[in-house]
Amino acid sequence: VMLFAFFDMVEQIKDLGRGGYSMRWITAYVLLQVPDRVYGLFPPAALIGTLFALAQMVAGSEYTVMRTSGVSTSRFAATLAAIGIVFATIAFLVGEFVAPPAEQLAQRIRSQAITGLVAQEFRSGLWIKDDKSFINVVEVLPDGTLRGVRIYEFDGEYRLRSISFAKTGIYQNERRWLLRDVIQTRFEDNMKTAVRETPEANWQSVLDPGLLNVLLVKPEQMSAWSLYSFSQHLKENRQKALRYEIALWSKLTYPLAVVVMMVLALPFAQVQGRQAGVGAKIFAGIMLGLAFHFLNRLFSHLGLLNDWPPFAAALLPTMIFLSIAIS
Repeated sequence: VMLFAFFDMVEQIKDLGRGGYSMRWITAYVLLQVPDRVYGLFPPAALIGTLFALAQMVAGSEYTVMRTSGVSTSRFAATLAAIGIVFATIAFLVGEFVAPPAEQLAQRIRSQAITGLVAQEFRSGLWIKDDKSFINVVEVLPDGTLRGVRIYEFDGEYRLRSISFAKTGIYQNERRWLLRDVIQTRFEDNMKTAVRETPEANWQSVLDPGLLNVLLVKPEQMSAWSLYSFSQHLKENRQKALRYEIALWSKLTYPLAVVVMMVLALPFAQVQGRQAGVGAKIFAGIMLGLAFHFLNRLFSHLGLLNDWPPFAAALLPTMIFLSIAIS
């Protein structure tokens, strides 16, 4: 975790001095990234820790005594799995309730310190599809206020019916916004246009501050509930939600990897003699842990590129390592 935090610090140093992005904010950003690093490295850490514990038991002949006393390999594996469930629960809680809010706050701090904005996804701003409307927001301020809101409304046959522009949008409640300084251009059936200006207008939209927070964070760093809600929103608007579905399945199945990694450590105790060095086992554990960490990311990208079923892309790395442990 400290190594990854160091890399994060080095990565952020290049933006030092941009706007108000000082070392204080860089340090805060890196610290807020730590829960997500802890969550991501939980399975490799469980593997390395279990390897170390088993190596100590082998070196002290405790493992040999337990085996000669009648403790079967399956019983030993079941004991490791039971302990792994506790760690898996901790990993799930960190990944669901600690890491996502910390990541959102980190991105908010960084963006606000550098530009004073919360989001600016593209050169033209943030784009969102809401039923038959397309919404373009140029800037999102830290308090959730929108600047430069354009709403393109289409009819059932996807013909452009109106374009509305508002200088600012302030969230009220129940997904209702108050738009100010609104200019609306309507396209009539007789090929005429009508322009209307109004100082204020109410706007009902699927867009809300919570959805904006979701859009500022990578799918892999979101909570399972946010992933489910946002993927449903994309499906309702006939947009591709595969990336978010893969991330959702990965979030739900990732704690299982903690149990698998702990069981995977057991064969090392079986095949290594008591003279085998602890360092060699720890090194092997680090290599296996890193292999799983990167394989997990690789299969997520492969699933996205090849349109694999989300559960398959999320479960394949864990199943591969489980088959290695069993064999």
